[in-house]
Amino acid sequence: MNNQSVSIKVGDAGEVSAVISIPDRYSGEAGIIFAHGAGNDLNHPLLLFLAESLAEQGYLALRFNFPYREQGRKSPDSQEVLSSTWLHAVDFLQQHKYRPKRIVAAGKSLGGRIASQLAAEGKLSAEGLILLGYPLHAPGRKDKLRDRHLYDIGIPMLFFAGTRDSLCDLELLKRVLSQLKTAWELEIVQGGDHSFNLPKSLGTSQQAVRAQILTRTLEWLRS
Repeated sequence: MNNQSVSIKVGDAGEVSAVISIPDRYSGEAGIIFAHGAGNDLNHPLLLFLAESLAEQGYLALRFNFPYREQGRKSPDSQEVLSSTWLHAVDFLQQHKYRPKRIVAAGKSLGGRIASQLAAEGKLSAEGLILLGYPLHAPGRKDKLRDRHLYDIGIPMLFFAGTRDSLCDLELLKRVLSQLKTAWELEIVQGGDHSFNLPKSLGTSQQAVRAQILTRTLEWLRS
C-alpha cells in the first residue's frame, strides 16, 4: 500500500487536499471515499486508519478536505459548498487512472450527513454509505432530528454509533432505522462517544475500537 497526495478542484471554492491510499495489488473493484467531520480534517486518526487498512485489504481509498478546513477556518462551509466538494471528490476518483468499478461513500459526522443528503437527492454516484457517528440531532435537541432525508435513500447503509454519543441517541436512531426503505446495518460501539473515544474505566483500547470498526466495515463491503 502507498499513499499519494493529490489536489481536487472544487469550482469557485478553489482546490482541496486529498490522499489516495493505493493497494499493492488493486483489482479495480471498489473505491471508498472518506469525508471528515466538522471539527477535524482528512488526517483524523480514524479515517487515516480505515483508509490505509482498507487499502491493505485491496480497496482503493480516497480521503479529502472540505474547503473551510483547507483554508484553516473552523466554521463549516455552506451546504452548497460541502455538497459540491463531495461531488467533485467522486468525479475525481471516477476519472482517476485507478478508477474503481463501484464507489462507496463514507463520512464521519458532518461528512456522512452531506453524503447521505446527496444520496437521498439521487446526486451521489455511490453504491453504499458508511456513516461513522451520524449526527442525528444537536446536543440536547432530541426533539429536532436530522432524519427526514434518510427515508429517501435507496442504497445500502452501514451505521456506526457509540452508546455515549451526545449527537445520536441510540434508541432514537434505532427507531429511525426501523423505518428506512433500504437495507441497513448498525454496529454499536459500547462506551463510545461521538468520535468513538472510550472512558479509560472500560479498559478497552482505541486500537481495539478501530479494529472493531474495520472488521465490521470489511464484512459489510464483502457482503
